[in-house]
Amino acid sequence: MRNVVVVGGGASGMMAAIAAADAGSRVCLLEKNEKLGKKLFITGKGRCNVTNAGDGDAFFANVVRNPKFLYSAFYGFDNRCVMDLLERAGCRLKVERGDRVFPVSDHSSDVIGALERELRKRNVSVRLMTEVKEIVSHPYGTGDGRRVSGVLLQSGEMVRADAVIVATGGLSYPSTGSTGDGYCFAAAAGHRLVDMDPSLVPLVAAEGWCKDLMGLSLKNVSVRLMKGKHEVYGGFGEMLFTHFGVSGPLILSASSYYVQERDRQRRKRGKDAQDVEEPFRLLIDLKPALDEEQLDRRLMRDFEENHGKQFKNALNALFPARLIPVMVGLSQISPERKVQEVTKKERKAFGSVIKNLPLTIVGTRDYNEAIITKGGVDIKEINPSTMESRKLEGLYFAGEVLDLDALTGGFNLQVAWSTGHLAGESAGAERSGHEL
Repeated sequence: MRNVVVVGGGASGMMAAIAAADAGSRVCLLEKNEKLGKKLFITGKGRCNVTNAGDGDAFFANVVRNPKFLYSAFYGFDNRCVMDLLERAGCRLKVERGDRVFPVSDHSSDVIGALERELRKRNVSVRLMTEVKEIVSHPYGTGDGRRVSGVLLQSGEMVRADAVIVATGGLSYPSTGSTGDGYCFAAAAGHRLVDMDPSLVPLVAAEGWCKDLMGLSLKNVSVRLMKGKHEVYGGFGEMLFTHFGVSGPLILSASSYYVQERDRQRRKRGKDAQDVEEPFRLLIDLKPALDEEQLDRRLMRDFEENHGKQFKNALNALFPARLIPVMVGLSQISPERKVQEVTKKERKAFGSVIKNLPLTIVGTRDYNEAIITKGGVDIKEINPSTMESRKLEGLYFAGEVLDLDALTGGFNLQVAWSTGHLAGESAGAERSGHEL
């Protein structure tokens, strides 16, 4: 019987182990933490957005980097397959707005429990608190070819295998064990690594007034992320002000495009370029349901209803109370002016601020606050039909360790499930005449 070792007990690793066992192999799953699914446990604020119930087009539209690479993986094991597996394993699911799929219980532990039951059912050997030091290989075939022999543990023990699947995650949330081990394994095997950055991460703004709004959540707003006159990202939804800038679902999605465009611009300029880099601007439309003319009529009506009041006291129907001082300051209209004294030109300019509340984006928060890692193992060196390395026979990769990332909404976990299943299926089913 073929032996498969899976390194990493997260979403992609557990799915890879299940698929490898289904393919007829003896499977050993190695996890350096004290339990499986440690990062999975905290996803979706502990609720675990396991996938998205949208169709294939929706999935690929939400994959930011290298979507075409995922065709075989997704269509071989799509969102319906994930949902069916979890339901059969006793984890009932529900679909919420945006086609986001959660366990009915709203507990991520139920998802992990279902996967653990599937592992036990297939007699997968799970070894916790077991850290891998390196992937071991030996000369194979003609020329400089090499093939996997197994893994060497930090304890010094050698675990032999016909195939090894690296599913160690990225660098985000390092407290869950995502410390970049897989990148070291990949580099040692000769793989190129695409520069890693935090992604799906809060954005840092230069404006100090964000701190005054810390904790304020805005719903049903739209944002545009701009680089000069170029719109990098546009979206509608919910956001949150923080002491350093902005966060929330809408901002996390914007961050994926921010990181990608920032890195593209830096490559274009050259790493050693000395010219000043033009900043990104985030423009927040506080009233996206109204065009500029409709908003101006709204302002006129509100001002008429508040005739005789000071400008600063006439905006309660327009904004949350904490936002009013900021909007007054940005309007350049004296707070004490009577609203009937505000000129048409000033009112129009104020409307423009409401439709384009500006923030200067100067960076992102670090990996401790990033949901995923952008970058990783170069997918050009991975066979998309099997997830096998093109550098080392018998070595497979799955999940966040690869240069793949998607937006929020269950899409990143679907990447993990699909690539994990394909890697496990391929590693477990392969037949070779080579004897260890």
